[in-house]
Amino acid sequence: MNLSDALFDYKHIWHPYSSMIKPLPCYSIISAKGVYLTLKNGQKLVDGMSSWWSAIHGYNHPVLNRALKKQIQKMSHVMFGGITHPSAIALCRKLIQLTPSKLDCVFLSDSGSISIEVAMKMIIQYWNSLGQNRKKFLTILNGYHGDTFAAMSISDPNNSIHQIYNNFLPKNFFAQSPVSSFHSSWNKNDLVSFKKIIEKHSLQIAGVILEPIVQGVGGMNFYHPTYLKKIKKLCDYYHIPLIFDEIATGFGRTGKIFAFEHANVIPDILCLGKAITGGTITLAATLTSRNIADRISNSKPGCFMHGPTYMGNPLACSVAYANIKILQSNEWQNQVLHIERQLYKNLLPLREHPRVIDIRILGAIGVVECSQIINIAMMQKFFVEQGVWIRPFKKLIYIVPPYIISTYALKQLTNAIKKALNKKFLFI
Repeated sequence: MNLSDALFDYKHIWHPYSSMIKPLPCYSIISAKGVYLTLKNGQKLVDGMSSWWSAIHGYNHPVLNRALKKQIQKMSHVMFGGITHPSAIALCRKLIQLTPSKLDCVFLSDSGSISIEVAMKMIIQYWNSLGQNRKKFLTILNGYHGDTFAAMSISDPNNSIHQIYNNFLPKNFFAQSPVSSFHSSWNKNDLVSFKKIIEKHSLQIAGVILEPIVQGVGGMNFYHPTYLKKIKKLCDYYHIPLIFDEIATGFGRTGKIFAFEHANVIPDILCLGKAITGGTITLAATLTSRNIADRISNSKPGCFMHGPTYMGNPLACSVAYANIKILQSNEWQNQVLHIERQLYKNLLPLREHPRVIDIRILGAIGVVECSQIINIAMMQKFFVEQGVWIRPFKKLIYIVPPYIISTYALKQLTNAIKKALNKKFLFI
């Protein structure tokens, strides 16, 4: 960007997780195509983040672009209250086809954290319809569910992102997160903390909410599928609804279309976002069972009390429908498997590096946990110089590339990580 634009951005635009006094450096992207982001100076960067997990088919995908262009010629938006339209109907039909048959009621919203808020409100209203005033939720530590208030209340209370708000948030129950990793043996002691809490407070708990298999911003941990199976059994025993947050993992990222499929369990409510539109425009969905929907609808006030202005946005619905059709061609399965195999080949050897604590790989997710805090601004600059876009946080360098990435481009990402580990000045 030119000096005037850069100065304006620096002084006036507040970027996520950044300061207005000493903001993290920003890089001006003027276009994006495939797996490449193009800087103002013409340099191309291999995108290792899929724009925070969302651009699974890369950028400027012709099928997704056509869907947007076709829809915008009809209407870009119309309110969803008292109105419906073909794009929303087609998308919801696809979502119901793609998910377990139990989840046959769809509530559309405009971002992942709002889909979590919607799920929590559904559960509270569900219990109210049964004459029970349950308002507490049970989850596990190291979780992250978004930056809106209810979503923050079920995210790890000691997470530095949300810690400052702790005194304002509702108090929920937090069990210890499982230590059995996805690829290790199951340790039955992982269930002890959760089981104690649900046994003691079963009549207070409105719902259980988890990120299935992959804990995202809370630490990029991959836990054992048996944990989900055990949690589901406990929820069924105590008749407590189970919510899965698949906002980051949904639509193939872990090697299954949804991460909960690794455990072969079905939630009562499912939250989707991020990759739902292939990274083109914001949209989210909360799917629930007919039982929960009917309970809410048959009691005062006789409806679900939520209605985002841009709910069911036609542009977002049309491109989400096209995105799911691409997924249903099943190319993503081979693409994700290819990424996983290459990550094992190129990242796993870094486990022996003196600055590395652990390497974690699952599907199209690669995580390098370092022994030192990362200097984010310096490492970001280093990665740009290497021709890649990777955004680390805390002690973690992770990549979630678009599924269409080539062997060559993926190797650029892993080589850049390898080089970064050898630079002392990139760590604090």
